[in-house]
Amino acid sequence: MAHRIFAGFLLLLTLDSFAREPIKSPPAIQTKIVRARDLGIPFEGTPGKLNSITDVPGVEVGYTTLISGEGKLEVGKGPVRTGVTAILPRGHASLNDPVYAGFFSLNGNGEMTGTPWVEESGFLEGPIVITNTHSVGVARDAVIAWLVKQGTGSQSLWSLPVVAETWDGWLNDINGFHVKQEDVWHALDTAHGGAIEEGSVGGGTGMICYEFKGGNGTASRKIDIRASKDAPPRSFVVGVFLQANFGRRPQLMIAGIPVGKEIPGEVYKKEAGSCIAVVATDAPLLPHQLKRLARRVSLGLARTLDWPFPGLGRHADVVRTKGRAGEYFSVTGPIVRSRSEICALSSVMS
Repeated sequence: MAHRIFAGFLLLLTLDSFAREPIKSPPAIQTKIVRARDLGIPFEGTPGKLNSITDVPGVEVGYTTLISGEGKLEVGKGPVRTGVTAILPRGHASLNDPVYAGFFSLNGNGEMTGTPWVEESGFLEGPIVITNTHSVGVARDAVIAWLVKQGTGSQSLWSLPVVAETWDGWLNDINGFHVKQEDVWHALDTAHGGAIEEGSVGGGTGMICYEFKGGNGTASRKIDIRASKDAPPRSFVVGVFLQANFGRRPQLMIAGIPVGKEIPGEVYKKEAGSCIAVVATDAPLLPHQLKRLARRVSLGLARTLDWPFPGLGRHADVVRTKGRAGEYFSVTGPIVRSRSEICALSSVMS
């Protein structure tokens, strides 16, 4: 399971005395956050206000970050470098309100629960949770328990939540099973809109990307679309959230420049890792159109020179957060192009 890649949608470590015990969020770091555009890297498109998945109206993101121990691995004790990410497509206020969704798997060596029902119904009901490979089961059960606790249904409530994973066993005591129900609940309870943290937080805490420290990245683009030739343009947002855990260093390409080849060093000897992509939009698209977008996640990752080797996993899931059921577009080209771009951008922003 260690040597694989996985992608999906519907998604600074400082060590001192506080790192001895699990923490629910990373320590305050008095450092200015610098993103790719701040460095003058010429990415295309117009980002949303925050250049984040939370630029899509209604989307909320929450984390639980677990960091403890250091030194040699001792199964059951640590070091612990893992966590949970929760994404609520329409926020806490609309837990009973399903969203249209699409799902795509390019390389299936990975897990994303609940996707058969997404494929069958075209709906996502409830949050999306991302964690490490060996914590999918506890996270799935915890999501169901949390939904029951929220009173989102009667005693006959059934739930098939979407929980995805990437493998953090290089840096984390993954077989120590450190993610618990309360950690999943904390991520769900604290999910919020607005600015969100990136990098080594939540489910991305123990991840590696292109043999650098990986984690979570996010981006957004504003798009103007005409429903017909003579119609006035309408503005929408598409946002992407990645849990990035893939790639060899020489493969890394940023804005068409093979950066990785100029930076020597390696972490592992063979292809390894995985990636979960969570994409959201407020454009009025139907499930089959969202599935079209899901397929394009892989094109975005390929722009960073990542590709799916045999035995590695890639999954994508896309959701629409608002819009009337009878309102949709037949042309998704501008959204597809923007999404490929921001998937590429998000994968290297961690």
